[in-house]
Amino acid sequence: MSEYKPLVVVGDVLLDEDIEGVSTRLAPDAPAPVVDVTGDQRRPGGAGLAAALATRGGRDVVLVTALGDDPASEAVRRSLRGRVRLVELPLNGTLPVKTRVLASGRPLVRIDRGGGDPGEPDAAVRDTLRQAHAVLVADYGRHTASAVREHLAAVAPKVPVVWDPHLKGDAPVPGSRIVTPNAAEAMALCRGDGDSLRAFAERGADLAERWRVATVAVTLGERGVLLTRPGAATPMLVPAPYRAEGDACGAGDCFAAATAAALADGALPEEAVQRAVAEAAAFVAAGGAGNPSLWRTPPSAPRREAPDADPFLLAEQVRARGGTVVATGGCFDLLHAGHVGLLESARRIGDCLIVCVNSDESVERLKGPGRPLNPLPDRVRVLAGLGSVDAVAVFDGDTPAELLSRLRPDVWVKGGDYSAEDLPEAEVLRGWGGQAVVLPYLDGRSTTLLARRAAEAATPIRPPGR
Repeated sequence: MSEYKPLVVVGDVLLDEDIEGVSTRLAPDAPAPVVDVTGDQRRPGGAGLAAALATRGGRDVVLVTALGDDPASEAVRRSLRGRVRLVELPLNGTLPVKTRVLASGRPLVRIDRGGGDPGEPDAAVRDTLRQAHAVLVADYGRHTASAVREHLAAVAPKVPVVWDPHLKGDAPVPGSRIVTPNAAEAMALCRGDGDSLRAFAERGADLAERWRVATVAVTLGERGVLLTRPGAATPMLVPAPYRAEGDACGAGDCFAAATAAALADGALPEEAVQRAVAEAAAFVAAGGAGNPSLWRTPPSAPRREAPDADPFLLAEQVRARGGTVVATGGCFDLLHAGHVGLLESARRIGDCLIVCVNSDESVERLKGPGRPLNPLPDRVRVLAGLGSVDAVAVFDGDTPAELLSRLRPDVWVKGGDYSAEDLPEAEVLRGWGGQAVVLPYLDGRSTTLLARRAAEAATPIRPPGR
């Protein structure tokens, strides 16, 4: 095992196939579209996709699943090799294969084949779960979670467990930290009146009480995620940071994996869901599970770039290997918890994070005399020393628009005190197909407040006798 405790994913792996093409006519013998195939791809689905997504950023991930000797199982092993460590249960039967036929990116039909039952778990499964930093159960109704249920129940009181349920699967084990049904699953599992937020809030609270879990996060698509607790009258609604246009296939897996990763990092459930909503939106905008860059190269272990890493060369190298370049910017005068949380979340979106920092002259124009409190070399050195930051670039203007035109990042990130529509950088990014996003920001943290508190604390103490 790694010296770091891994994130363990337990669940049913599938093999997903996409047959892509164009359709311009109907078949002569039936009113069915004819698809001229232009390409196809195969990739792990279900718990396999969730595990692969959880590795982003170099995280150590172990996948507990049932695999057999069939060609589909071998294809999954090849795809996951170098990404995740496999702890296998025997599979009695064949691995399920789900084939989508798409025309111009739109699914026309799905064909399901194969299936089997998992065998008994061995001691390796028990030991793996005992050493987990967090556990994600990706239940696709194929009974892997059922086979491992006893071991999952044993670790739930000790480590965070995120359970992504399925209507054909088991109920979550009591004590799970977060359960993530989607809207259709919540409606099927718990009757209610309509699809209003109030109806889903009641369903979520009822399910949390029925399952005896800490929280239920009902995913509502474009409306975001509703976080509910047993008996709580007022839920928390975490809206999506923007409307993501793209293939939503795998979005639920991305949300669940990001939630589990955040809990493993010590986030509270509310913080974990905020991060996961933003990551799922970025995932959909980038093409969902069908995005080829997800599978081109295995993620490397976390590595630190030198503080003087060339941001332009780094961006070019990441793009060349099919990766996603993420950038964010700001003054970063006094680095505080809000900054750190933002940078960590931004880094998880892609394959590198470049921070664009205002020069001293730019900060003074924006913030007024007396700012920055820390000169540019100090600010750059502190940022470059963070594990989430791969490179730092400096700009002199009031906005980083000119710098972004040279970097050409795929994603531009700002904190939650902005709206994506108000960002002047958003229009610049559209020039090369980039996307501006807003991530949640820790309230009550700002350089101005820190400076004010420091000034108040520095009030001179009068010497005795005077």
